[in-house]
Amino acid sequence: QVQVAESGGALVQPGGSLKLTCAASEFTFSAYTFIWWRQAPGEDREDRKLVAAISSGGRVTIYVDPGQGRFAISKDSTENTVYLNMNNLKPEDTAIYYCNVAVYDARDRRSDYWGQGTQVTVSS
Repeated sequence: QVQVAESGGALVQPGGSLKLTCAASEFTFSAYTFIWWRQAPGEDREDRKLVAAISSGGRVTIYVDPGQGRFAISKDSTENTVYLNMNNLKPEDTAIYYCNVAVYDARDRRSDYWGQGTQVTVSS
């Protein structure tokens, strides 16, 4: 079982920046992906949108405004903590941000673990 916890959500003005942290308990899986999702106000769980992902091999995928450079994902040397840097925030970025850790066993079977989410509100 992998415990996942997000932190760093806050109220920020449009144009501001935030850094979210996803900390996972230690795990022994050598293959994994950290994925950030967000759920906007009024949306159901099924409507969660992909934000960014980083794999154990270091592959990064940005799903929100790709190419604009507003969002960046990175991990620290422990491999158990991932960061989501968000710049030039817009009101439409307001959402609960969730961290999902997908781990793969020796047979490539996937298990998903989720945190409780952290609220990001962009408003003046």
